[in-house]
Amino acid sequence: MDVNSSYHFDAPAARVWEVMLDPDVIAKCMPGCEKLTPLGNDQYEAIISVGVGAVRGSYTARITVADQVPMRSYRLVVEGTGAPGFVRGVAHISLEDQGERTLVKVDGDAQVGGTAARVGQRLIGNINRMMMDRFFMCLQEVAGQADPRS
Repeated sequence: MDVNSSYHFDAPAARVWEVMLDPDVIAKCMPGCEKLTPLGNDQYEAIISVGVGAVRGSYTARITVADQVPMRSYRLVVEGTGAPGFVRGVAHISLEDQGERTLVKVDGDAQVGGTAARVGQRLIGNINRMMMDRFFMCLQEVAGQADPRS
């Protein structure tokens, strides 16, 4: 399944980059995230609860941020398993600096298998889009706030 979208942020690229790679912000914004544990070397373990149709359950996922070009792009790799099945995905995330605004583009591919895929085949694309939109709307909100550390 293709995972492609773009999002406008009312914040400069440096702020968006900081927010998008902040584990606390990611945990807060990721729909269904129950726990996000940094493992070091830009890797995280997440416990995520999601449902597709009547199939609901938790996934344990390893998330890797790779090929970072600061304030420009990175590659995101997600591999998760759980009772409902598995999910694997790779996305290229790019930031386009537009002065006080930033355009974030997501281009990737995801595979979902197991019971979740069999039962919710027609729903998976819509659920994926909804989860991405919620995640990025939350990031947009956080990026627009003043950084409490400054």
